[in-house]
Amino acid sequence: MNYKSQHKTIFKSSILLAFFFCLFYNVSFSQQITSSIDSTKIKIGEQITLRIQVEADTTDLVVFPEGQTFSPLEMIESYKVDTTKKDATYKLIKKYGLTQFDSGSYIIPKQKVLIGDKTFFTDSLKVLVNNIAIDTTKQGLYDIKPLIEVEKSASDWWKTLLLILVIIGIVGGLIYWFIWRRKPLTKEEKIALLPPYERAKLALKQLDESHYLEHSELKEYYSELTFIIRKYLDEKVYDRALESTTDELINRLNLLKDGNQIDISKEDIKNLDSILKRADLVKFAKSAPDIELAKLDRKTIDLEIDHVKEALPEPTEEEKLLNEQYKEEQARKKNRKKKIITGVAILGLLVAIFVGFGLKYGFTNIKDTLIGHDSKELLEGDWVRSEYGIPPIEISTPKVLKRENLPIPEDIKSQIQTTTFVYGTIQDNFHISLSTTTFPKQKEGEEEKIDPINIAKESITKLEEAGITDIFVKQEKFATPNGAEGLKTYGTLKIPVSNSDNYKEAHYALLQFISDNSEVLQQIMVIWPMDDTYADSISERIINSIELKKAAQ
Repeated sequence: MNYKSQHKTIFKSSILLAFFFCLFYNVSFSQQITSSIDSTKIKIGEQITLRIQVEADTTDLVVFPEGQTFSPLEMIESYKVDTTKKDATYKLIKKYGLTQFDSGSYIIPKQKVLIGDKTFFTDSLKVLVNNIAIDTTKQGLYDIKPLIEVEKSASDWWKTLLLILVIIGIVGGLIYWFIWRRKPLTKEEKIALLPPYERAKLALKQLDESHYLEHSELKEYYSELTFIIRKYLDEKVYDRALESTTDELINRLNLLKDGNQIDISKEDIKNLDSILKRADLVKFAKSAPDIELAKLDRKTIDLEIDHVKEALPEPTEEEKLLNEQYKEEQARKKNRKKKIITGVAILGLLVAIFVGFGLKYGFTNIKDTLIGHDSKELLEGDWVRSEYGIPPIEISTPKVLKRENLPIPEDIKSQIQTTTFVYGTIQDNFHISLSTTTFPKQKEGEEEKIDPINIAKESITKLEEAGITDIFVKQEKFATPNGAEGLKTYGTLKIPVSNSDNYKEAHYALLQFISDNSEVLQQIMVIWPMDDTYADSISERIINSIELKKAAQ
């Protein structure tokens, strides 16, 4: 009896010890992860905050739930992880904004959290969603308004184009009107185009039509008369006739006559000398000759203009050619001036358009549109949405991915099947690779062969073997729009530039999905340049478009 009593006591002690061990084990891990909500009762559409707290070693990788895993509640915001360090452990707090638009009692399901190579689950939490009370005595009720057809709003690109065309039309019209248009000649311009002889005759006629003699304005009359003959002589005989004194001009005419350069008579020179000196007396000595004498001097000047014209030798062919060349040169100068003004106006218009659109759309965007940018052309080009591999991965890409046969070691070639599709290379500006690997079926009792974290490490190692350095690694849970869950490994790296010692910085994202039976591994790798907003948009669009389908579909 003593032996049996002692045996029962030992058995009870062992069970009690095991119970306390299990209790301690559960308590220790229950303290490692906790969850709570800020309110258990909300109104329809009101937000509550779910708080998940994890304590883990600094070396452990912690993956929080992402995507719509809180159904029947809807996640409307995922906040950044708040991290604090205490001794050799990290205290991580992840918050989620949740809501529900139907009244009732709901349960937030347990959420899976990965800590290192272990999986933990949070507690399920109950939330009551109440209707919003409406006082119908104060709030009027109205029938539902009928549907109204509206025209589909079109892009306003045509407005921008129309504005540009209007501006160009206005500026072009102004340039034509003020620069290139053949303006009607003024009276003075028409007179300036006449030959010197006809211009002198016309000037005498205009002098006759003046009222200088009627008002005894002899000074003005003789000033005009002498200017006419001096101007004619200046253009046809002596190019300094306008600025010479009377004696200098008469001496010059005598020299030209003596040198047989002009066939003018001594009588003509004497008449000119007499009239010019009389004009000097009128202008400077206030002399007042008779009106009839003034009229006679006018007739004498008219005759002398005819005599000078007759005395001038006919221009030689060389002189005619030089005269034509002079006129052509003047026309070329005029056209060149017009072209310069037009060019400056067009350049100013282009600068104004560039500045205007730059202020509205951004100068970098306008510059890349005009000059061209590889990433911008990819982003704005015609994208392709297609399925690759079996089970199919549906994805949108700027270009079609091309199938590529990668070498497989002979010892495992018969055990796995791999299909790979790529766009570009790692050295290119943008790189996309998509692969589906099928493993042999697992036997019952075998441990899971595919570990996404280990495979991600192997992929990073292969990148390092390819010469890529400074690989910064971050990991988190990822969910596709159709609910497929996987692991996202992302960060930055440096790619060696071919035939150079330089490196270019880039972003990367590696997405991994494993089928439920752990037989298929699907991977998508995207690498794009750093500090390229267009490439950032491309990568985001690609990643957000990924959908996994079952082979039966």
